[in-house]
Amino acid sequence: MLAGLLFFVFSMYAYTWASGIAILVLLRILHGASWALSTTSLGTTITDVIPERRRGEGMGWYGVSMTVAMAIGPLLGTWVLATLSFHRLFQLAAVLSVIALALAFAAKVPFQPRSEAHRAAFFESSMMPVMLIVFLSTVSYGGITTFLPLYAESIEVNVGTFFMVYAISLTLTRPVAGKLSDRYGEVAVTVPALLIAVLALVVISLSSGLPGIILSAILYGIGFGSSQPAFQSIALRLASPDRKGVANATFFTAFDLGIGLGSILLGWISRYVGYPGIFTISAISVAGALVIFWLALVKKLDRRVNLKV
Repeated sequence: MLAGLLFFVFSMYAYTWASGIAILVLLRILHGASWALSTTSLGTTITDVIPERRRGEGMGWYGVSMTVAMAIGPLLGTWVLATLSFHRLFQLAAVLSVIALALAFAAKVPFQPRSEAHRAAFFESSMMPVMLIVFLSTVSYGGITTFLPLYAESIEVNVGTFFMVYAISLTLTRPVAGKLSDRYGEVAVTVPALLIAVLALVVISLSSGLPGIILSAILYGIGFGSSQPAFQSIALRLASPDRKGVANATFFTAFDLGIGLGSILLGWISRYVGYPGIFTISAISVAGALVIFWLALVKKLDRRVNLKV
């Protein structure tokens, strides 16, 4: 965790030195590696701290910290670019990273190393259905962060309104969804959440003004905000206790690939279908995640809940 955050600080500040595409590519590689180290170790650390009986609630609060940052980030970033410069933007990001590193140094983390020798595992095969579901659901977020600002500009709506309402909706929803997940199981939360996320994306595709954008932000905050902590909780429950780190790595790999590759794939498609079509395809992607979840995981998760009871 500390090593990942330290390299993250360096990579964020080093962007101010970029003077060409080759240096930028090298910095992106370093940035990606530091992000992978940081997010995986932080997620595993948090699961070590959270009591198992309150895992859903704990992952809900953890998810709030992540996605509220992802919602506020575009607002803050566009404001800094409009008023200052790219250099100031990366300097601000470096300062925020330093604060995160200082907090990590101050954290007290329980850790019990394994005494017996074991083979290093880099992938958790039991996570494949979860990985595919997370990938398909986060494709929509990649589409929103990349193309919603352009679409909002075309219909003369301030995209900052969407991200602000989305952040508020997300913050209010996730802790409640986590408690419901602990009480009634992940299936009771995930299925409605994915349906609401699909509805939100359909609303975006049909929107032609501010009311539709606000409604979609509320719905997407509820749907996307409720499903992601539940997915991570599912990943940890399906994996064996000594493979939580690998399960978290698999989850975050799918999460980041969905956002990154999703924006690329939707970018290729956008020239043929336009902005409304992009959000319709995103809705289909989330619907596909729901179908896979229902076919591959619902019975398995319900059986585990019954065994636990």
